Amino acid sequence: MAITALQNGSDIRGIAISAEGKTKNLTTEEAILIANGIMNWLENKGITKPFTIGLGFDGRLTGPELKQAMMDTFQAAGVQVLDFELATTPALFMATQFEEFDCDAGIMLTASHLPYYFNGIKIFSKSGGAEKTDIAYILEHTDPQPAAADGSVKKADLISAYAADMVAKIRKGIGSDNDQPLTGMKIVVDAGNGAGGYFASKVLDVLGADTTGSQFLEADGNFPNHIPNPDNKEAMASIKKAVMDNQADLGVIFDTDVDRSAIVSADGQIINRNNLIAVLAAIVLDAEPGSTIVTNSPTSDHLKRFIEEKGGKQYRYISGYRNVINKAIELNEEGIHCPLAIETSSHAAFKENYFLDDGAYVIAKILMLLPKLQQEGRQLTDLMAELEQPVETLEIRYEIAGDDHRETGRKMIENFRQTLPTKDGFAENPENDEGVRFSITEPHGKGWMLLRLSLHEPLLVMQIENDQADQIQKQLPIYRELLAQDDRINLTKLDQQIK
Repeated sequence: MAITALQNGSDIRGIAISAEGKTKNLTTEEAILIANGIMNWLENKGITKPFTIGLGFDGRLTGPELKQAMMDTFQAAGVQVLDFELATTPALFMATQFEEFDCDAGIMLTASHLPYYFNGIKIFSKSGGAEKTDIAYILEHTDPQPAAADGSVKKADLISAYAADMVAKIRKGIGSDNDQPLTGMKIVVDAGNGAGGYFASKVLDVLGADTTGSQFLEADGNFPNHIPNPDNKEAMASIKKAVMDNQADLGVIFDTDVDRSAIVSADGQIINRNNLIAVLAAIVLDAEPGSTIVTNSPTSDHLKRFIEEKGGKQYRYISGYRNVINKAIELNEEGIHCPLAIETSSHAAFKENYFLDDGAYVIAKILMLLPKLQQEGRQLTDLMAELEQPVETLEIRYEIAGDDHRETGRKMIENFRQTLPTKDGFAENPENDEGVRFSITEPHGKGWMLLRLSLHEPLLVMQIENDQADQIQKQLPIYRELLAQDDRINLTKLDQQIK
């Protein structure tokens, strides 16, 4: 397998442990090649040698060995290496910004929420996260750098520095003279056995919160308790139970590398996906009226109305956190004020925070608001109270066979675009940049449907919402008739749903 096959958009990702029928393709050999590619990339960007490069990992089983292979390669080429050990993806970017580290590149070994046998690499420079073109360059330019004798490796504590910076930002955001402005609040953290356990001890405890009842704070690459994913039902049920059992004021959950997060309110309401976008949009629009919020395409029609009623605008864009962030940056450059880019997966990036998708900073923004809400006798859920919830939702992911799955998917999307509007109750929604989206009316209830290609997998993704009960089930035979016109599209999941 060519090493270029490890590219996963703006990340590198592969199988690091042979398991469950998967063959290992990200070993120490690939890590050495990637390390060479990173040095060649930095040189191509005009960065002056000797480079300073920081590395961290999220506790995955293969993190230490991959990190060691990369560090050895860097050191042999004269790089000043900072070994941050257990760290988070946002912290690795901040290692390029903090003066005490001043890294030319920050490298995070992580595969986010994927199963234990995966691992991957996220790369940052001082100007931000690597783009798709950067990753392609790195994987295509893996020739070794010349040997040099002045390389070094030094351990450094990045997480404590990052946490202290976060504490300072929260104190400033609250605007209180009290060093412990969260005193009297009970907040439980679920780190999912990823890298986010520090947030309880190094951030919340320092700010005075009671974190009793926090769970799965120790890093364990087997992920023995639940998938560390704020977009996962079982994970959210776990943190909800912790909130209710401990009568907490707030529950916080992170994904493995802490670039995503979600929350649970004191009364057990789950605040992720559209709900989290609504809360953050309400915070932003209160401070910056008239702003534009960039989201990915599978957000609800209700969210669009919510944002507009708050005085803002929504820009639906292509899925993928880098796509959403880059669109927000582009809009700002065009003179359209856009302070927030956020996906339904909980990737959220604020302009004021380098447009970095940082799950800890999302929580920080909410913590800045909590004391004020308490003083006003309001609840966090009041911020999203006006967001209407759909009566029923459904997502089906259709596997596509064959080598040219993207062309197959594009043809089917076009088939839907041409055919579905000929049927009663379906009209294409032009406010969409990904796949095809339909507004749905009688005789099929009231709602919407989106059909799009998965970014990285051979899948067509169908997402449906309706505001009337038992309407989605009535629509499914119509979709099946169109999908069945290409036998490369696997209808097993759809047929199970119909039955």
